[in-house]
Amino acid sequence: MEKIPFHAFVHESTRKDRSDQSFLKITIKRFCMNKLAVIGFLALVVIIFGSLFAPFLVSHNPAAQNLMERLQPPSSMHWFGTDEYGRDIFSRVFYGARVSLLVGFASVLGGIFVGTMIGAMAGFYGGWVDNILMRMVDLVNAFPSIFLLITIVTLLEPSLTNIVIVFILLGWTGTARLVRGEFLKIRQEEYIWAAKSIGMSNLRIMLFHMLPNAIGPIIVAATLGVGGVILAESGLSFLGLGIQPPTPSWGNMLQGAQSLSIMVMAPWYPFFPGLMILITVLAFNFVGDGLRDAMDPKLDGRR
Repeated sequence: MEKIPFHAFVHESTRKDRSDQSFLKITIKRFCMNKLAVIGFLALVVIIFGSLFAPFLVSHNPAAQNLMERLQPPSSMHWFGTDEYGRDIFSRVFYGARVSLLVGFASVLGGIFVGTMIGAMAGFYGGWVDNILMRMVDLVNAFPSIFLLITIVTLLEPSLTNIVIVFILLGWTGTARLVRGEFLKIRQEEYIWAAKSIGMSNLRIMLFHMLPNAIGPIIVAATLGVGGVILAESGLSFLGLGIQPPTPSWGNMLQGAQSLSIMVMAPWYPFFPGLMILITVLAFNFVGDGLRDAMDPKLDGRR
């Protein structure tokens, strides 16, 4: 392999750093031009802020029961009404946001970490390493995810930790394929050959030169993935396999309101947690779509 002068490598790195700064400004500008993405981002800021500061925003204990006030409609005392145990739905929606968002972020971050690590090794080394790791991906994807998810959660004790672990175990494959594809393209770039020619370690090349150039698609995948995990956790909790009462989550709030009599007599009970799930998932999808469009280097000839 032809040796590349170190000063040429430094010049290339400096040029790319300046280009990355310009790319960041253009990305932010394009994202702000997407109205749905901005609306989704603002909605997420409000929801996350409300969940973090729930103790200061609500006046009722989400676990406090008062059977004398069960299934009360929305009022000045209970803005979202009460559930079958007389608990304040407004308080439980905000505290439930903590659980649902925690499951979403923790599961996606864990899946992104595992998938990025496996995809990076497969894309960088190629050959038999790539074949083995990608067959692992195919093996996990061969099982129907929803049935595998329910089976694992049923075998384990339903808890916040176990649910996050299950989502991580089943949610890393898409990221692994994405990162592998990006690394297969990036490893042919001239600055990668330059880094190898000066004796830089493979780990340093992957972490500091290849991963930063593949971070865009990873961020988009993570943003879109959080909404999917929140929806899946809500489905599990609705089936009684997710977060267990009395800990509030949007899914187990819907589980408590699934009987026909409650849905007829107190339609506000399932409406508000269901609305929060809808808004949150849509907001993450809007932000993810906005980031994908804003970070696409093929748009406006930015490459």
